Amino acid sequence: MSGTTLQHLFSPLTIRGKTIKNRILSTGHDTTMPTDSLPNDRLVAYHQARAEGGVGLIIVQVAGVHDSARYTTHVLMATSDDCIPGYKKIADVCHANGTTVFGQLFHPGREVMESQDGTAPVAYAPSAVPNERFHVMPRPLTKRIIREIIDGYGSAARRLQKAGLDGVEIVASHGYLPAQFLNPRVNLREDEYGGSPENRLRFIREIIAAIRKECGDELIVGMRISGDEKDYAGLQDGEALEAMGALEGTLDFYNIVVGNSASFGGAIHIAAPMAFEHGYVAPFAAAAKARVKTPIFVAGRINQPQDAEKILASGQTDMVGMTRALICDPEMPGKAEAGRLDDVRACIACNQACIGHFHLGYPISCIQHPETGRELTYGKRKPIARKKRILIAGGGPGGMKAAAVAAERGHDVTVYEATERLGGQTLLAQLLPTRAEFGGIVTNLTREMQLAGAKVVTKTKVTRALVDELKPDAVIVATGARPRAGEIEGVETGHVVNAWQVIKNEVNVGTSVVVADWRCDWIGMGIAEKLARSGCRVRLAVDGYMPGQRIHQYVRDNWWGELQKLNVEIIPLVRLYGIDGETVYLQHATNGEPIVLEDVNTVVASLGHERVDALADELESWSGEVHMIGDCLTPRTAEEAVFEGLKVAAEI
Repeated sequence: MSGTTLQHLFSPLTIRGKTIKNRILSTGHDTTMPTDSLPNDRLVAYHQARAEGGVGLIIVQVAGVHDSARYTTHVLMATSDDCIPGYKKIADVCHANGTTVFGQLFHPGREVMESQDGTAPVAYAPSAVPNERFHVMPRPLTKRIIREIIDGYGSAARRLQKAGLDGVEIVASHGYLPAQFLNPRVNLREDEYGGSPENRLRFIREIIAAIRKECGDELIVGMRISGDEKDYAGLQDGEALEAMGALEGTLDFYNIVVGNSASFGGAIHIAAPMAFEHGYVAPFAAAAKARVKTPIFVAGRINQPQDAEKILASGQTDMVGMTRALICDPEMPGKAEAGRLDDVRACIACNQACIGHFHLGYPISCIQHPETGRELTYGKRKPIARKKRILIAGGGPGGMKAAAVAAERGHDVTVYEATERLGGQTLLAQLLPTRAEFGGIVTNLTREMQLAGAKVVTKTKVTRALVDELKPDAVIVATGARPRAGEIEGVETGHVVNAWQVIKNEVNVGTSVVVADWRCDWIGMGIAEKLARSGCRVRLAVDGYMPGQRIHQYVRDNWWGELQKLNVEIIPLVRLYGIDGETVYLQHATNGEPIVLEDVNTVVASLGHERVDALADELESWSGEVHMIGDCLTPRTAEEAVFEGLKVAAEI
């Protein structure tokens, strides 16, 4: 597909006299980059990279409109004029690249994620109805504070307008405060802000009026709303559509998403993992488009320009949110418009370094493109002082990233891989149920190496003798890891296999299996699902609080739900102690008491990895330049391997 066939994606859209150059949208998403609740140079550089990459519209992350809107310690605040200079820098870099820019106006209501100082804050909502996910019991809003918040929306919009932004988006999605007023199960008020549908709309109507009063008719004003909150107590059964119909003519666009923040099942849709279909939210946008004449935006697992084009061509929406796609590849719009679709680095929806970093309190990035969020350090390649011959031992993600970056900078790079295929452990990850998309990292990094001119030699193990023969200037050791066996008492009496053997279908496991999961990541959960789907009775024994403890919560929680449907028994806080034939002995991790499991055909040991670092040892006495990256340094994940590949290759 050439760029010219993406005619809908690269057609302009005019809203309230403002023309957006294409239909690609970077939706509002928290980056954890602001400091002191203000836009800073790191955030400016982040948005500049996407603007330079050709995105049509950027909606800057949520900005609190009232002091009670501080739902995290790093949320942007638009409650004082101090925010204007930072927003102006964002507007300037966006406009310099022909990108339109809006800002989100936000109040979480009861959806307060964290404390500001270690003490639990007072959260406010229409009524004292608690949420499930954060276990917050809110205080009902008084009319005085309602008026303060409404006025806050207006004054915040005025500040963003003064900074040069083209529009604002009222965040009524994901069960945040405006949605709480709309929801009859959350809004139990008996005054003019509760009861009838019209009364429950009053809060939003007054927000819109306050913004128009402060900003006039030139500013674009839209609203983000969940077409379905995917929650038993959330907006449902067309309630959002009813509200949109009632507001017709007062807003300039609707941005359709699904899910909510208040429940575990609803929150998964905030950044849906790879288990969900591409573009699965588009039908909700289509329903909205059939209901109102206002332009419709949509977001939700749209990671490829081709998919975005199909959704637009079908008439389901007017603009397509591709946020994680742009986190993964800021240059995606420009590549697509030029017809370079094979060069697009597609998001795999792993959630590890984007929203995963956000939930850990760190600036967002991408496991495939760690330059994201680090634009001030790695946004531009450093010129090389001298061209070097670089040998990279190991063709996993870390070695591949190192090769791509070093070759792009001008070095002569060759990757040597001991097996027939590049990819390392990624080749295993993609074999598990719903994880096939993870293999995209291999496709993407392979293309990056090709474009940079790195050479690849497979079925060749690097030894000290080979290094002495080839005489490179530098060696990057990326030899990875192997499964760790661990010490298991009585192992000789039972049937014990490792996780890799199961993933590759190298062993027969029988009908009753215990998965001993020390790692608490995707491996244990993936093997449990794989075996349960094949008809096995599966008991997943995790040496942690929960399965998937070390992976992102939306990935984990969705997966956990699937395991429950498959009748997988979860046994938390246990370590594998020993085996006696078909009896498995676990030990509780806190009280040390034994837990005995009978009738076990096979134990699948997922006990972590041990580094493969023999080459590094062999090169201790070598006179050349040696660097170690990834699991051979110490076993971790693809994210660390790729980032370390970038860091070494950026400086070598």
